[in-house]
Amino acid sequence: MKIAVFGGSGQVASELMRRAPADVSVTRIGRDRADFSAPDTVAKAARTLDANAIINAAAYTAVDRAESEEDLATRINGASVGALADVCADRAIPLVHLSTDYVFDGSGITPWSPNMPPNPIGAYGRGKRIGEDLIRQSGARHAIVRTSWVFSAFGTNFVKTMLRLGRERDELRIVADQIGGPTPAADIAEMCFAVARKLANGASGGTYHFAGTPALSWADFAREIFDQSKIQCDIVDIPTTDYPTPAARPLNSRMDCAHLFNDFGVSQPDWRIGLTSVLKELSTA
Repeated sequence: MKIAVFGGSGQVASELMRRAPADVSVTRIGRDRADFSAPDTVAKAARTLDANAIINAAAYTAVDRAESEEDLATRINGASVGALADVCADRAIPLVHLSTDYVFDGSGITPWSPNMPPNPIGAYGRGKRIGEDLIRQSGARHAIVRTSWVFSAFGTNFVKTMLRLGRERDELRIVADQIGGPTPAADIAEMCFAVARKLANGASGGTYHFAGTPALSWADFAREIFDQSKIQCDIVDIPTTDYPTPAARPLNSRMDCAHLFNDFGVSQPDWRIGLTSVLKELSTA
């Protein structure tokens, strides 16, 4: 099986490149071939691919900066995703596309189901919602998979930030009223391959959620990071209002992942196991 991965050195793209099944040949399409700030280059790259399926892990992910760069964020997360989907539809190549919990407003405490109406509260979420809509409108066979709180040994993420700050300080004030599921990029990569394979074999697809379990707050996530790392640093719980950011964060990022299991047999990962693996990798790096 041949799979093309759109995405450069991001967390998920990096894991996709090293976790391909033995019978899968993966081609990475980086920014030099497909610049998502220029939709035409994305379409051009997709037209010439020899692939049984495409996984899109490319995205504008600077949530706060998107508030002042919404046009760029929307071009990358919206228009270029639509251009890719149009080519997938024309060539009958199934598409696995990664989206985000930020398409929801974060209200309530009920886990978000894929069929609940999106209501993004920031520029990043609005752009990602547009990308989702354009995929559906394209007619391409697809799986849109929303995920949350991604972490890995690659790039910049909460785990690596906590390790650095925890070793520098005796106490950290961490938000405790945002609740979600941390998700290992390694598990996202393996999920993408499983979904892409079934789409290529005729599965109908749709919109899904994939996030780690159990759900918890950022503060409690930090505590687990420190416990597993044997770092002595006290965590003080604070409300989101005490940590203002340019972009509003959803308070409720709980995700109902049953649909992905029902259609593709992919279960929610236990993020604590993924965290142990990431910490071990970082300790030997």
